[in-house]
Order: sequence, then C-alpha cells, then structure tokens
Amino acid sequence: MHDWLQLNEPLPLSIPTVLANLVIGMVLGLLVGWHFAKFGRTLGNRQAVARILIIILLTTILVISIVKASLALSLGLVGALSIVRFRTPIKEPEELAYLFLAIAAGLGLGADQRVATVVSVVAILVLMMAYSRLSGQKQKQNLYLNVEVPADSAGEDLFPRLTKTVADHVTTANIRRMDLHDKLLQATFFVDCQDDNELFSVIDAMKTSFPTATVSFIDQSQSLEG
Repeated sequence: MHDWLQLNEPLPLSIPTVLANLVIGMVLGLLVGWHFAKFGRTLGNRQAVARILIIILLTTILVISIVKASLALSLGLVGALSIVRFRTPIKEPEELAYLFLAIAAGLGLGADQRVATVVSVVAILVLMMAYSRLSGQKQKQNLYLNVEVPADSAGEDLFPRLTKTVADHVTTANIRRMDLHDKLLQATFFVDCQDDNELFSVIDAMKTSFPTATVSFIDQSQSLEG
C-alpha cells in the first residue's frame, strides 16, 4: 500500500538537469528555426514561425520534465490535452514537419535523452538541407500578381507606370492579361521572386505609387503539380 501511494507522489526535479536541458533545447530551437527560415519554401513570414518553434520546443521540455516524475501528473496531462483546440490552422505541410521536429526534440530532452536527441535533430536537418540543395534549393513557384487600379487616378501613363513598378521589384514579370472597363484597369502578371522580401516590396511599392489599387497574389504551384 505504501508503494502504491508513492506512485502518486511526484519525485523532486533536479533543477540543474532541467536548466541544462533547457539550454540545449534553446540551441536546438535556434538551429531548427534558422533552418526553417533559411531553407523553408513556405510563403509568408518564416521568421515569425521560427520564433514559435523555439517556444514550443522549450515548453515541451518543461512539460515532460514535470510529468515524467509522477504517474498522476502524466495521466492528468492526457485529460488536459484532450480539451486543447488549435484555432489557427496549419496551411503548409512543411510548417507541420518543423513543428513535429520541435516537439520531438522537446520530448527527447525532457526525457533526458540528450545525445540521441541532438544527434537525431542535427541528422534530420542535414538531410533536409541536402535534399533542398539537390532539388535546386528552391521550388519553382507559379505566382500571379493581380492588380486593380482606377483608370482615372494616374493619367494616361497608368499601364507603363504599373508595369515598371512591378518589374523593378521582382526578378521576372510578364504581363498575362489586361482589361480596361468602367474606368478600372485590371492586370495580371506572372512573377518570379527570389524570396518573400520581393513580394513585400511589390506591395509596398504599389501602396506608394497607387494608393487606391487592390493587389493580390495567387500561388498555383501546388495545384499545377498535383
């Protein structure tokens, strides 16, 4: 009976051990975040996602470090996690892969499997980097830029100005369609961008040169590749 009661009593945590795991986790989190920001192909602000990966990794270490010392806490964790709902959907499979990698690293460090965790994470990141290099470092993107501008807001040189604004901020810009009706110019460009900064620079340039313009991007690479 006494032994059964001891199962419900959490063992005291070793503060130096937890701190050591958190330090190693911070280094791994920075490495995983840097890898995602550097080699990720997801459109959007990858730096923001990279910062979240570090927090997830460290939080996982803390949770596992606490519950592994108590059977009651581990059972309670199952019930607590069953009511958690994520309101923000993960749209890119690549983000999900890095998220699982961060959680796996946190689980390993929380269980004090430091060497195996560090070696595994580094090996996975090296493999992903090599695959990215072999596949050309960057997946071909089919980006289309749609612009709508009131035709009476910029004079007769509206279309040349619009074309120049787009071409000055992307690697390649080809006009695919242009419609002019009801004093509204609608243009569609096929654009090739080196990174997300070029996309943001186009939007900023449009806001400056054409404050009343409506700008939208469509990425058809996934649909075309199946």
